[in-house]
Amino acid sequence: MKVLLIEDENDLASSIQQYLTGNAILCEWANSLQTAQDKIANYEYDCVLLDLALPDGDGFSILRKLKEMDRLEGIIITSAKETLESKIEGFNLGADDYLTKPFHLSELLVRIQALIRRKNFNGNNKVTFNEIEIDTLSKIIKVNNKTIDVTKKEIDLLLYLIGNLNRVLSKSAIAEHLSGDMADMLDNHDFVYAHIKNLKNKLKDAGSADYIKTVYGLGYKWQND
Repeated sequence: MKVLLIEDENDLASSIQQYLTGNAILCEWANSLQTAQDKIANYEYDCVLLDLALPDGDGFSILRKLKEMDRLEGIIITSAKETLESKIEGFNLGADDYLTKPFHLSELLVRIQALIRRKNFNGNNKVTFNEIEIDTLSKIIKVNNKTIDVTKKEIDLLLYLIGNLNRVLSKSAIAEHLSGDMADMLDNHDFVYAHIKNLKNKLKDAGSADYIKTVYGLGYKWQND
């Protein structure tokens, strides 16, 4: 799961980033409108945490940009400014949730998880695909009711693939999902092939069908045979 935090309060942003990272969420941070716009133009996210009051503009412009681009990210507004007008404008521009500062980090985490479940998995904590079952909270994968040993990256990869059923995902898109903007600093994305191979082998050894298809020259996709 990859989140973009747009927040200009350094201490609060650091606390949120550390907390989400500690709960297996890849969290990138933008402290200005311009930085946020650059990240959104170059990367995709599962969820955007949006502060409305930024030093170089207001967060509503981010909402308008995402709406213009037909982006699918879930959006949670996190703001000290709570008025009926700001809430209505936020929701009209495509926000999914509104969390007023100050808030507990545990509540933020729960809202992020709930939003991702609604967006990608019809609100379910357990994702089932034929013989495969994934518990998104406990991070457990079962094949034919048997638990298999997987890494956090492999769980993230599996959820990303299933959540994009029949959609071809490039190596760079998978690399960004697993590693965030750090992927740009890597010489190549060979680690994606390694994660794909390991996940395919673990699922196959547990008795799963082979749903991960290689689309040569393009990337990979999850396909139901």
